[in-house]
Amino acid sequence: MEIAGLRLWIAGTNAWVVAPTGDGGECVLVDAPPDPGAIVHHLEEHGLRLVALLATHGHVDHIGGVGEVCRAQGEDVPVRIHDGDRHLLLDPIRTSGTLGQILEYEDLDLRPPELLAGLDDGERVSGAGMTFTAIHTPGHTQGSTCFLLEVDGEAPVLFSGDHLFAGSIGRTDLPGGSHEQLMASMAAKILPLDDAVQVLPGHGEVTTIGKERATNPFLRELLSP
Repeated sequence: MEIAGLRLWIAGTNAWVVAPTGDGGECVLVDAPPDPGAIVHHLEEHGLRLVALLATHGHVDHIGGVGEVCRAQGEDVPVRIHDGDRHLLLDPIRTSGTLGQILEYEDLDLRPPELLAGLDDGERVSGAGMTFTAIHTPGHTQGSTCFLLEVDGEAPVLFSGDHLFAGSIGRTDLPGGSHEQLMASMAAKILPLDDAVQVLPGHGEVTTIGKERATNPFLRELLSP
C-alpha cells in the first residue's frame, strides 16, 4: 500500500493518491485541488491509472481540479461526493466566494465530471481493489465526509478532509458550516474510532486518533466530564 500526499494550490490542500500495489497499478484519489497539472504529472510519473475519485467536501480548494483530472485520464473516472455538497462541485466559482473569484483568473477546465454520484453515510465505495467506508460528518460543510480505509496488517486510515486536523478542527464560519453540528459529528462518528487509526487530513500533517484524543483541545472538550 502506497499513499502519496500532494500539498497543492494556495491553500496547501492535501490530495491523497492511494495505490494498493504501488507504481504501475491502479489508484484512488482523495480530493483534487485546483492544480490538476501536478496531480496528472504524479500519476504519469508513477504509471498509475486513476479508477475513482472521492471528494471529502465541496470547497473549491478540494474539488477545483476534479473535472480536469478525470478528463486527463482519457476515460471516464467515477467521482463520489455527498449530495449535500454536490452543488458546490457543479458550480465552483459562484459557490466559493473569494476563492471562486481567484479561479476565474486561472486557466482551468471547471466543467464537472461525466460520472458523478452521491454518497450515503456508511456506504462502502470500492476502487483499485480497496474499499472505503464513507462517514458523513456535517459541520464544516453539510456534505462533509470522511473516508475510512481498512488495510490488512496495518492500522486503518481515515481521510478526514477538513473535519479533523492535527491539533484542530475545520472552520465553521462559511456557508453551510455549524460548530455545534461539527462537534456532534465528531462525538458520534470520529471519537469512537480506535486510537491506532491514522488520520490523513485535508491540510497539515498526518496524525492519529489517539494523539488527537489526548492533545487536540476540541476533542478534549468533548471528552471532559
